[in-house]
Amino acid sequence: MDREDWADRHVARWRDHWIDVHFEDDVEAIVVRIGRLMRHFRTTTHQALETVGLQDFEYETLHQLMIRDTPGHASPSALAADLGISGAGMTGRLDGLEKAGWIQRRAHADDRRRVEVEITRSGARIWRQAMDLRGQAEDDVVHVLTSAERATLARLLKKMTLAVEAEEG
Repeated sequence: MDREDWADRHVARWRDHWIDVHFEDDVEAIVVRIGRLMRHFRTTTHQALETVGLQDFEYETLHQLMIRDTPGHASPSALAADLGISGAGMTGRLDGLEKAGWIQRRAHADDRRRVEVEITRSGARIWRQAMDLRGQAEDDVVHVLTSAERATLARLLKKMTLAVEAEEG
């Protein structure tokens, strides 16, 4: 592609300034392009949430609840662990989601002392609305590539992701 993008200008601007630092044009271009795309997807996700009336933390909680092995059902402690927040923080989130009518808390069927969180129809509906808007924004960007290009990019990104996962242990 002949058109110049932000990453091309960034690399050209810094290439000659980093004479004492190892600098590879293609590595820098890849990393800044990934960063630029991530910023774009964060922005479009925020816009989707704003459109449907969800705050980031509400969406994150509903999303974690919906993408589980048991979609729409979880214990508060499992959700807290998935979200990396404290039990008290989880309780506050669940209080707000329950008040909005998006989740309900019930006693666990086998142990009445334990609580289970369940998404409501209203909660699933607003999550799906946000997912549809978010998904459309992602499709708009990704579908500038052909099917073959998407498959190649997915394979290459997987290779990079596996390297990161191996490093993280």
